[in-house]
Amino acid sequence: MERYFCIHGHFYQPPRENPWLEMIERQDSAYPYHDWNERIDAECYAPNAAARILDNNGLIDLIVSNYEQISFDFGPTLLSWLESHAPVTYHAVLEADIESRRRFSGHGAAMAQAYNHLVLPLANYRDKVTQIVWGIRDFEYRFRRRPEGMWLPEAGVDLETLDIAAEHGIAFTVLAPHQAQRVRKIGGRSWKDVNGHEIDPTQPYQVALPSGRTIAVFFYDGPVSRGIAFEGLLRDGGQFANRLLGLFNDDSPHPQLVNVATDGETFGHHHRFGEMALAYALRAITADRKARVTNYGEYLAMYPPTHEVEIVENSSWSCAHGIERWRSDCGCNTGGQPGWTQEWRAPLRAALDWLRDSLAPTFDRLASTLLTNPWKARDDYINVILNRSDDSIADFLKEHQTHPLDDEDITRVLRLLEMQRNAMLMYTSCAWFFNDISGIETIQVMQYAARVIQLAEDVSGESYESRFVAMLEQAKSNIRDHKDGRHIYEEFVAGGHVELETIAAHFGINALFREGGLTETLGCFEMEDGHSEIHTAGKARLALGAVKVRSQITRNSGRFAFAALHLGDHNVTCSVRDVSGTNTTVADMNELLDVFRRNDVRETLRRMESQDEASTFTLETLFGDEQRRILRHILSTSLGKAESIYRGIYKEHAPSMRFVTRLHMPPPLAFLTAAEFVINEELRRAVSAHEVDLAAVNDLLTEARRTGVALDETSIGFALGRNLNATMQELFGSPLELGLLEKASALASLIQSLRYRIDLREAQNTCYEMRQWIYPEVLIRSQRDDTEAKWWVERFGTLAAALWIHVNDT
Repeated sequence: MERYFCIHGHFYQPPRENPWLEMIERQDSAYPYHDWNERIDAECYAPNAAARILDNNGLIDLIVSNYEQISFDFGPTLLSWLESHAPVTYHAVLEADIESRRRFSGHGAAMAQAYNHLVLPLANYRDKVTQIVWGIRDFEYRFRRRPEGMWLPEAGVDLETLDIAAEHGIAFTVLAPHQAQRVRKIGGRSWKDVNGHEIDPTQPYQVALPSGRTIAVFFYDGPVSRGIAFEGLLRDGGQFANRLLGLFNDDSPHPQLVNVATDGETFGHHHRFGEMALAYALRAITADRKARVTNYGEYLAMYPPTHEVEIVENSSWSCAHGIERWRSDCGCNTGGQPGWTQEWRAPLRAALDWLRDSLAPTFDRLASTLLTNPWKARDDYINVILNRSDDSIADFLKEHQTHPLDDEDITRVLRLLEMQRNAMLMYTSCAWFFNDISGIETIQVMQYAARVIQLAEDVSGESYESRFVAMLEQAKSNIRDHKDGRHIYEEFVAGGHVELETIAAHFGINALFREGGLTETLGCFEMEDGHSEIHTAGKARLALGAVKVRSQITRNSGRFAFAALHLGDHNVTCSVRDVSGTNTTVADMNELLDVFRRNDVRETLRRMESQDEASTFTLETLFGDEQRRILRHILSTSLGKAESIYRGIYKEHAPSMRFVTRLHMPPPLAFLTAAEFVINEELRRAVSAHEVDLAAVNDLLTEARRTGVALDETSIGFALGRNLNATMQELFGSPLELGLLEKASALASLIQSLRYRIDLREAQNTCYEMRQWIYPEVLIRSQRDDTEAKWWVERFGTLAAALWIHVNDT
């Protein structure tokens, strides 16, 4: 009888964008990467698009796409990030779905996912509809087909959610075995109780819905799925394959589907090299023809349900208490200190529910004057989210507006719809999943709530913040310093509000340190320089100018005059004044300029701060990444001086340090600190150079050993890996360029000798492609006594060996 298996990966990261900028700011905890999305892409999403299968000697023999052979869903907000920040991974995911359709009788591997991972049974009816509609539309936009299945966030399920999904064409979903209540044959009378993990997960089931519609449900194998996620099953790909094969019942007369499901991040991020175990298991099972790989859509088409199931309503895959993890102190958590509770969950949700429900009638009332059906317009707003061009907005308005709208009305419509978008983003499930209300995931949803409040006040003139933060006060933190939700909101959220003038101040401060004159962007804002000038008086610098700022999201814009003053070090002040509708130019600031030229700093500052209707900003106003960039610029001279001092100390005392180290004595801390700074800094520069001086690098490594200096392996390895990746890309563009091949080989050999934990994935992928498509041709030439080809083959063999790529020499 036919035996099939399906492995499902649920790939998801919570949206991390600053709600005002629509961009992710630097997250130091993800070091050496910019943010956690970038890090997890490097550890999981990209590796699964190019997973390694090793030969008996531990060398890479094959590189395959896991996505082509598994079932998967990607969060729409994560796909949006991948599209703009990791396009190679993004297109690999889309191509894998196309290839899977060729493999699996026209059924793609990809499933849709409800839009921003809110727990649907806890949502109201309108939000359920919009989340499912947006998830489907986003899927269609990216994968160019209708989705057959949809993953429900946290596998959170109730009949209403399933009915809405079925109404919109979803054929199936996937649940945990404990979410089945009872089963019977379709058309049968007697039910069998299966609650308690007793359901047979090797077949699909049909769920009868209140509307009379039906939807199919697959239940994954619980024990093996737990083994993958939590019990180390991915440590050995062969063991993983055998565990899957052991689930088949040889005596069964019916077709069997062995299926498992887990977080996609399990394969590489949670478990290093997990993607390799997955690739090996898939190959081992299919190569021996012990079972056939499939996906849910294909299996459902071949073997429709013969049994129906009643689900456990208001249940999920990651909470033993149903869906309580996202609204109460149910006991489910990820650890924390003794005595910690999650009693904060209920008041947090209550505050958000109050905000959502208070704004619904406001939205309905205000939007009804501009849109024929505000809630239908909200469902269709996903088309604008996916394409924020002027033409896309015009098409949307043409379909939904009550009358032709002017620019002010268009901004009003977009603000109302953005208010609703953020009112759903503030329910992203991760906010309740972890241990304390002060976690970054919970602060993120508070930021979305703050954006909702700001937009609501913009469109209605009504204030919602005081009541909201009063309700947050009931959400007590486990950490004494963080007190409660109100304190956390005021400390980490309230000061982050962004207005157009904030962006103008950002532009003005940047003008002090970078030449203007060009249109720039910051997140979702466009900034157009209306002419700026830089003046100096001693060490002080003054930037005067005007800038037009426009939001790409709400299309509101304004023109601002700015005066930015730098007095040295971090002392930066910027005065911004709204001059929209006026002809204000730099010439209108001559009076301020005259005061500055007299070197009267105090009076210059006083006049800047006392300008009518002007707002004053400092370096603290800038956004994180820009703060760092400007501080590096400001401190570069001071750091140069400090480095010179350290270098002098090191050069003078290096011989003594070597002698002390030879005697196995600890060197004086002051000398060691100077040596660590100098050697690490020189190494970072050396390995980041376009042309790496390998002799100099080796000298520095030797000196570090001789002086007992601890090297910053993370940053040095990260820089060296990026340099090798760039060199390999150059080589791939000119594969027969002997100098490039020599350079890449030398870099790879250096990395191999260091034994640092360096991500070689991109370099290995490039080398593997060269092995597949370029090496065979050059090898044939070398066998015909082509001297240059012989040298190329020999050097490529050295490169491949350093990158752990298997190469046949015949």
